[in-house]
Amino acid sequence: MFDDDRPRPAGQTGELATRLASENLDPLSQDELEERIALLELEITRTRTHMDRVDKHRRAAEALFGSPEKPPA
Repeated sequence: MFDDDRPRPAGQTGELATRLASENLDPLSQDELEERIALLELEITRTRTHMDRVDKHRRAAEALFGSPEKPPA
């Protein structure tokens, strides 16, 4: 599975999170709430993994080309 890392139009980046945060949880059963939490935890893990990968890529590029503040020697 490939993640879609293409830039999104302005205003769409956190749209799903905003909708999730405003969703009414009252009609959900205990099992549905537990399933929702499990899915959200998986998404958090996926997001953190992606952040780590992006950070490693950035650091590798900075090591090779120098950081914006510090040009290569």
